[in-house]
Amino acid sequence: MVSSADVQRLFLQAILSRRILSQQLAAKIWEKCIDAVKEVNETLEVEYRADRNSWDNFVTSVNDALNPLDLEFAHLHDEVSGKEMYAVVNRKGDEIAQMATEYTPAEIAYFKAVLEQIMLAPNESYCVSSLAALREVNSLKSNMTKSQAEATLSSFVAKGWLLKSKRGRYSLSTRTILELQTYLRNTYENEILECTICMELVTRGVACFTPQCKTRMHTHCFNNYKRRNHKCPSCNQSWSDGNLNKLRPVGEGAFKEGQDLGRRRVRRKSTEEEEGEEDAEGEENGEDEDGAELEPSQDEPAPTQQTKGKGKKKAVREESMEVDEDEGSPAPRTQRRKSSRR
Repeated sequence: MVSSADVQRLFLQAILSRRILSQQLAAKIWEKCIDAVKEVNETLEVEYRADRNSWDNFVTSVNDALNPLDLEFAHLHDEVSGKEMYAVVNRKGDEIAQMATEYTPAEIAYFKAVLEQIMLAPNESYCVSSLAALREVNSLKSNMTKSQAEATLSSFVAKGWLLKSKRGRYSLSTRTILELQTYLRNTYENEILECTICMELVTRGVACFTPQCKTRMHTHCFNNYKRRNHKCPSCNQSWSDGNLNKLRPVGEGAFKEGQDLGRRRVRRKSTEEEEGEEDAEGEENGEDEDGAELEPSQDEPAPTQQTKGKGKKKAVREESMEVDEDEGSPAPRTQRRKSSRR
């Protein structure tokens, strides 16, 4: 029997098949789902209303149904156009694991490597050249070839995980920012920028030209702000028409030729990660907890360098040193020499 709950089911099926979509399209799908259900059962009292409050209430009901599955019908604004975009995203654990349904572990590792270079790009450019993206294959513990990496990059672009500009540079897409937002905030806490106006992540936009000022805005947020304001909201620097050309770009506009031709950038590890690596390195190098080098066991013969005429004296000197270290138990080597002389 058809019920009003079927509206949600039809809606979610349509949303999942489209990955990410605008609020206008999502609202239209909601309307069509209501029409489809009422066509089967005209007695149902389900009405479509185009006002924002009705839409927000419907989204809340959808999220109530998705919450037990650790999913959310989330939204944010496109950084370029300002359009409100929606997608069903995973809110549990490592959100980047969502890609496992369509990519191999090696391809996911490659995506994370490229993502890291984008997030660590200097000058707040948040982009990486094609050459630098392909170079990330060398950092993987897999046998992925450059040609396979190139095909994988094309797949990331085709499926909306990355954007590729006309200049051949890769950057984060709206889908990546929306679906992997928690992962980005937790992993790149020091590299994340937030819009001063809407508080969403910024990888494309403008920055105040005053040194040390923290103001960052999406282009669409800046355009709306400057219609009524002519000063920086943080430092009160004048943003008159004569100063607008001084605003610094955030995103690909801040990219400087050759900035990614040097040494590969690596994320600064947290204190816990560094301590874990130091412990592992200390074990490999034979060091104790205090960082001191561990002494070789007495069961292992110490290496000696013998020269002509001095080999016997040197061996005897080492034997006496071993006896001094443990006076109660002479070294086995000393006992063997005494027995041989008898």
